[in-house]
Amino acid sequence: MKNRGLPAVFPFQMMQIFFNTPALALRNVPHSISSEVGVMKSLYLSMAAFALAASISPGPVNLVSLSTGARHGLPVAMRHVAGATLGFTLLLVLIGLGLHQLLVLLPWLTTAIQWAGVAFLLYLAWRLAVDNGALHSAEGGPVASFAGGALMQWLNPKAWLAAIAGTGAFAADGDAGRVWLFAAIYCVVCYLSLACWAIAGTCLQPYLQAPQRVRVFNRVLAGLLVASAGYLVLA
Repeated sequence: MKNRGLPAVFPFQMMQIFFNTPALALRNVPHSISSEVGVMKSLYLSMAAFALAASISPGPVNLVSLSTGARHGLPVAMRHVAGATLGFTLLLVLIGLGLHQLLVLLPWLTTAIQWAGVAFLLYLAWRLAVDNGALHSAEGGPVASFAGGALMQWLNPKAWLAAIAGTGAFAADGDAGRVWLFAAIYCVVCYLSLACWAIAGTCLQPYLQAPQRVRVFNRVLAGLLVASAGYLVLA
């Protein structure tokens, strides 16, 4: 029996497959890449939005940044901001890499951190309340140092909650690369957010030239810190 048409059709079909398959593959590459880029952009924006919401909202570290900027000026306040930023970034990385599991195994450690944070907030409130109101004075007021800012984050329950919630949302599988990515984004956003509070404090300096105004300002901040401590106790 003669093979009608098969030798001609079969090679032709094979040639079509051979030449068209790479074209189809290349046609799909940009779509695949654009989809992946879109997913990564969404991830970056989500991480940045979470970091901004957690960092810019009022809290103990923000209030101290505001007070330090108003009392000592921006250069001193930025030392506190840098310390608080790096202190939180270290906390975030350690929690993302497994420190939260230690808190699950040792529940009393969470309670100890909470009460240490309450005690530290009350101490800062007391320092503000008894401040003499003199601008650029070394007496009274919270510790405005790099180490003091870092220590505040480790004793700040808000920082622990933000770190645990953030790593749970963006690096729940313990992916080290995702943890470091989140920490890098959070570090930048946290620094800029706290810097805004410090700058706001320096903008208040013209209105706080009189010691009595500074004392009123400090007592208002002290009251807010006491309220934060009370919320932690009742929560």
